Amino acid sequence: MSKKTFTASLTMKELKKNSLTSFLVALIVVLSSATVHAFEVTDTIILDKFGGYYGVAYDSAKGEIFLTNGDFDLVYVISGSTHSVVATIPVGHTPSGIAYDSAKGELFVTNFGSDSVSVISDSNYTVVGTIPVGRQPMGIAYDSGKEEIFVTNYGSDSVSVISDSNYSVVATIPVGSRPCALAYDSAKGEMFVGHAGCNQVLAISDSTHAVVANITVENQPISLAYDSGKGEIFVTNFGSDSVSVISDIDYTVVATIPVGSQPTGIACDSVNGQIFVANFNSNSVSVISDSNNTVTANVPLEGQPQGICYDSGKGEIFVTYSESNRVSVIPASLPLPSPPIPEYPSFIVASFLMVTLFLTAILYRGKHQIETRMRQQ
Repeated sequence: MSKKTFTASLTMKELKKNSLTSFLVALIVVLSSATVHAFEVTDTIILDKFGGYYGVAYDSAKGEIFLTNGDFDLVYVISGSTHSVVATIPVGHTPSGIAYDSAKGELFVTNFGSDSVSVISDSNYTVVGTIPVGRQPMGIAYDSGKEEIFVTNYGSDSVSVISDSNYSVVATIPVGSRPCALAYDSAKGEMFVGHAGCNQVLAISDSTHAVVANITVENQPISLAYDSGKGEIFVTNFGSDSVSVISDIDYTVVATIPVGSQPTGIACDSVNGQIFVANFNSNSVSVISDSNNTVTANVPLEGQPQGICYDSGKGEIFVTYSESNRVSVIPASLPLPSPPIPEYPSFIVASFLMVTLFLTAILYRGKHQIETRMRQQ
């Protein structure tokens, strides 16, 4: 055999060996990928007061999370970078919902027991205004298109519209029984309203302040989130253990997704196409893929979750509890594959790799023996 031929033979053997190595590496990656994308609580923030944490909102300008404490008439401010409390702000009686106004750098808080809305500056954490609204204000959302704040008055069966320029109520809209939640659809310029007293979701035009659609969902729709990536509204149905998906094109329910028991808060991660749902009676968070409207994961929690929000700056979910002094943090930046790959125990993976190596060794040994006999002949 010439030197040139010998070199070529070595190259072929190296290629075969590299092919085997590549195969085994790829196999390990596939089998281990099921655990890489698992959602779990990675941090727990301990607060100084126990109980009553209902509303939660993300301030994108400051990278901070604001949450209401209804039992002690306070708003807590948590740093998204350090997960520590940076301020505590006294507000009205029994604060419930909270929304961030990106144009003014302010937080608007509904005071359920004071029939008012408190306005907080995020620059110095002080209350800069108090606005009288209807009875028992609960849900609240910011309309970036009109720079207005919409408030559901649970006890007045109405929605108040507040101008953020002068903190005055510019409209009061009659709606159905016990309105409790809101979500703003920036693409359509519409506000969607959920009702705890019925199975209806209303769509309100922000240009005319008139109801433009009435959508039937399942029982007790108490929380809503807008998915800008799909142009859809996701609604938690507290009394039906489900989430309804509404298309903003024709106001039809395009999917109903079973989740945990008594879903309460909901948050949308439009970047990764994920919806996070707090299941109050299941002590868990359901993760929904907006591409196929299926639950891809369930995250266990130590307690009954109430509020939930998405920190787009850090790619994290913050979960509050009604009867606790904790806030759970769940990374949301790595979505689960769809459908999810089942998790294999490590001993099964190791056994499979050992069998694969054993069979490969036998095949190569047999091939080597055949080639040797052929050369001898």
